[in-house]
Formats: sequence, structure tokens, C-alpha cells
Amino acid sequence: MKNKLKNKLKNFLKFLKEKDLYLSVFVLTNTINGILLRLITIKNGLRLSAVFVDAGVLLIFALFTFLIKKEKSRKKYLMILTSLMTLICFANSAYYHYYSSFTSVSLLATTVFVKDVSDAVFENVLKPIDIIYFWQPIFFYIYIHKRKLNNRTKKEEKKISKIGVIISVSIISIGICIMPSNAFSRLYKLWNRESVVINFGPYVYQIDDIIQSLTPGISSIFGHDSAYRKVKEYYEKNKTLKTNNEFTDIFKGKNIIVIHAESIQSFTMNLEFNDKEVTPNLNKLANEGIFFNNFYSQVGVGTSSDAEFTFNTSLLPSNRGTVFVNYYDRKYVTIPQLLKEKGYYAYSMHGNKGDFWNRNIMHKTLGYDRFYSEDSYIIDEKIGLGLSDKSFFRQSIDIMKKMKEENNGPFYSLLIMLSNHTPFSDLELTEEYPTTTNVTINNETITRNYINNTRLGNYIRSVHYADAAIGEFVEKLEESGLLENSILVIYGDHDARLDINEYNLLYNYDPINDKIKTELDEGYINFNEYEYELNRKVPFIIWTKEKNFNIKINTPTGMIDVLPTLGNMIGIKSKYALGNDIMNIKDGDNLVTFSDGSFVTSKIYYNAPKGEIYTINNDPITEEYINLRVDHSTELIEISNDIIYYDLIKELEGSN
Repeated sequence: MKNKLKNKLKNFLKFLKEKDLYLSVFVLTNTINGILLRLITIKNGLRLSAVFVDAGVLLIFALFTFLIKKEKSRKKYLMILTSLMTLICFANSAYYHYYSSFTSVSLLATTVFVKDVSDAVFENVLKPIDIIYFWQPIFFYIYIHKRKLNNRTKKEEKKISKIGVIISVSIISIGICIMPSNAFSRLYKLWNRESVVINFGPYVYQIDDIIQSLTPGISSIFGHDSAYRKVKEYYEKNKTLKTNNEFTDIFKGKNIIVIHAESIQSFTMNLEFNDKEVTPNLNKLANEGIFFNNFYSQVGVGTSSDAEFTFNTSLLPSNRGTVFVNYYDRKYVTIPQLLKEKGYYAYSMHGNKGDFWNRNIMHKTLGYDRFYSEDSYIIDEKIGLGLSDKSFFRQSIDIMKKMKEENNGPFYSLLIMLSNHTPFSDLELTEEYPTTTNVTINNETITRNYINNTRLGNYIRSVHYADAAIGEFVEKLEESGLLENSILVIYGDHDARLDINEYNLLYNYDPINDKIKTELDEGYINFNEYEYELNRKVPFIIWTKEKNFNIKINTPTGMIDVLPTLGNMIGIKSKYALGNDIMNIKDGDNLVTFSDGSFVTSKIYYNAPKGEIYTINNDPITEEYINLRVDHSTELIEISNDIIYYDLIKELEGSN
């Protein structure tokens, strides 16, 4: 039997070599593209399991040519197929450079927004290296059009295709045998997309993604009951009574003004150039208020919209598409809804189009009484995607005064900033902020332009402008009397998606010698990929003019913790919140889970796709400590996704 199979394999390979070499070329070249994709993105291109699976799956697709009689049609099929494989690699490569994840067909509904951020896409998402994959269709087109495809008898076709299927399955089986034990679990769940690409390659990943993207409708029939039971048991097991602390109800009944600060990261608050702070206004508010110094956004592919969703619900973003676009018709328990039960009037404001991220519909779902978008403003000054932040804040003051006059009782207002949106290049109207440093050499002062006119330099200038806009807004709130009996809440929606090399320029520049330090130089900072992840922190500030708190919270905090923490201060509580009241975390060791299963605590950063641990301090770490948090992160992701997919809050509310 073994010799018989060996002879069949030998004859099949001989056939491919002598007659149908185009099949081998198709498989080989597309397998190379799969390797290139993994090398360029996750730096792990030669994982044998993925190479075997890629080759086997590609061969199966290629074998369908045996069902096509005409040579011209065969060539057309192969070119369409090879173009599709190339587009899969190209799209995932470009997407990974911005989101550090792989793309999904469930995001097709969001492509309508690309036209509104085209500058950001072409400047920051697409990289020159992303076009490397197009060598394959060009080469393959030339190859098959110069080579005549061979005619075969039906008997030959049947025999070759049968052997080809056996070989394909054998190749894939080899790949499966050398995979990690948890690979199939991640293939099934798919929220760890990077791990699927590492182990199964991009082509199986994309097939899996298509299947998973269709499952919400299918799962509503087959998976609902188990999801409902699991979620109900989770809340029964984790039911906690309200625990009072020194911050309980301290802001109860006060007006709440929330600023959604676009792309502002916390590291900018510690920077100054030539003795001039980048964020003097945020620094002042942080010093006087309650500042969460270790705060992380937990967004997925929905970026800003995910930040809004998690902030308001204490649920994690969806792993299939975005809540704002794909799951806007579900029931959620939100901050605006809970406040409206207390007599608040809730409204939101944004100087961009109302249908961007489907906000004009989703804000109603979140419980806002009214949403003021671009149509409510005079576009008298544009920066980047639309109305400048300074003009937006100026005009919003008039709206807020009117709302206060028309509605009795306290108000909750959300203001969504815009000017600091990538690509950070439209700075003509912003205040000139020199991202330079002065050094004295031989009694002569020399100005070093080390990050001037770089993307990092433009970002810092843009943040400086956004900070100035916030400062002006606070002044106008004071002048208009809107700060009376009010609190101001500021959160950064997500990080700026800057490249790691740009931070190396920031932290390892030697102004004396005008060069970047190396590991051999004194004072060199090893800003590795895990320091990069930890540096994604964004600000979260709670401030009121009525009291100088001067409190800095160092406990790791996520956007999911806002509702429990802020809610305790303003007198509301959601029994479906998955986060924690940070003021009740006595040991300072909170778990912040990200959508791919990675997490950070006060002791470690865990990279789920790679299964690697990065220690933050010198505290001893046990295997039990890690495993408990891995399991809890997985549970949080699954519970949150089940709630969203199956609209379970509606059912849980009905059963209570």
C-alpha cells in the first residue's frame, strides 16, 4: 500500500512537471505570497503548519481546472483565482499596518466611510511594501499566456484530480499535525485573528472569516440557547452588591460634560520642547482632578465608535464588524439611559457627518435625546476631516446654553473632537509649535529639527492644537456659567497608530551628536514591541472647578471600567457591566482585556497571539496568576460577544 501511494505521488509530480507545471507554479507563487504576508506583518512567515496548509488549500482550488474543458476558460479561472489570492494578501497587509490585526468581510458595511478618511488611508494605512504581492499575478499572467495548457483525456483528468485531492489532504494533514494544541480553538472563535494566520495561513483565515461573518444569522437559530444560558450563569455567579467607597455619589445630580478626545495619547502629556509643554491644559486638569494615569482604550476595528460603545456600556467591542454599524438595533444599558432615569437630558455633538460610523442612528440606541452633527454647525474653519475643534467648541457653547434653558434638571452632554484625527498633516490653521530641541555646543546654541516635519512631529503639533482647543472650551464654559454644578470628563478614544520606529526617534535621539542612540550608547531606551503596546495609554480625567482633588490613579484601567467607576460617583449602576469600579481595587491589580485576548495588569502584559509574557515590574509571577487571567479574559470576550450577537440584554431584562 505504501509503495502504491508512493508510485502515485511520483506519477502525479511527473505529470505536473512534464505537462501541467502551471498548477505547481500557481501553488508555489501564492504560497510565497502567504509567507511574505506573515513576514511583513507578524514577522512569522516560516511557520511550517501555515506553509503546508496554504499549499494544500491552493492545490485544491487549482484542481478545479480539471472540470473546465476550454483552455481559455481555464486560464481565465486561474487568473481570477490568483488575483483574488493576491487581493487577500494585499488587503490584510495594508489593514494590519494600521489596526495591527487582519481584515474581515464583515467590515464591508463600513467601507462607506473610507471616502471620508481617504487622506488617512493613503498616507497611513497603505505602505509601499503592500504592493509587493502584485508581482505574483503579473508573473503568473505572463507565464500561463506564454505556455500552452495541455489537453487531457477524461480518464487522465479523473485520475489526476483524484490523486491531487489525496495529496492536498495529505499536505494539509501534515500542517495540522504540527500545529499547537489550541490552534483549532482559535480558528473556531476567530477573535485571535493573528494566531489563525500564524498557524493556518491567510487563505484559510479568510475562508474562516467569511464563515464566521455569516454565523450571527445562523447562530441565532443554533447557538442562541447555549449562549443565553452561559451569559445568565455568568451574571448569577458574578452578581455583586453595590460597594460604597469614598467616591460614592460625590457628583450625584451634577451636570456632566464629556469630551471624546480624538487620538490623544498619554505620553504627550509628559512632553515638552524647549521648556514648552505639549499639553498644558490637559496637564492642569489632570493635576487638579482625578487622573487615571494607566488608562487603556479597548477598541477593535470600530476605533472611535468602539470607544464610545465601551465607554457607555461597559461591554467590549464586537469581534465581527462593529457595533455601531452591524449591531445598532440591539438593547444596551448605557450611561445616558441610566441618567435619563434620574431626570437628566442627554445630548451629543460632533462637527462631522451624522452618518459617519452610523452615529445618527446608534446615538438613539445609546439613549441620547438629540445628536447635533455637521448640519447643526457653520463650517467656518476646517482642519483635517472637517470643522476645526476650536470652532466646534465655540459653537457648541451656544447649543449647550440653549439646551440648559429649554430643559429643566441636570444635563449630560458629549462632545466628540475631530481635528486630531490621522493623518495629522493639515496644520495650516493650528498654532505653530516647534518640535525641536536646542543644545549648546562650544558656547553656541544649535537647534535640532529631529522630529520636525515627521509624522510624529506633526502628531505632537496636532495634539498641542487639540489641547489648546480644550483650554479655550473650559474658559468659555466658565464664562457662560456652564461649569456651575458640573463635572468635566475627558477620555482619549484610542492611540494614534504611530509606528514603533517613530518612538525610537523620540526616546533615543542624541541631540549633542545629532544621531539615534544604539544599544551600546549610554542612556539608550529599549523601546521594544511590548513597551510600544504599553505606551498606547490614553488620558482619562474627571475634573470639577469646585474641588481640587489632585489624585492620580495608577491602577491599570480600561474603557470597560468607566461605567462602574464614574457611575459610582454620579449615582448610577448597570448590572450588565463587565468592568470594575477602580476605586474598589485595593491591591491596584486590575485586568484590562483587549479584543484579541491580550491583556495588561500591574504586573504583566500578555500577548495572546504569540502566547508571550512581558513583565512590567519585578514582582514574582506564578503560572496560576497567568492562567486565571487568561481564562477570565477569554470569558469576558465571549460573554460580551454573546450579549451583542444574540441581543441577550433584551431577553435577560424580560426574564427578570
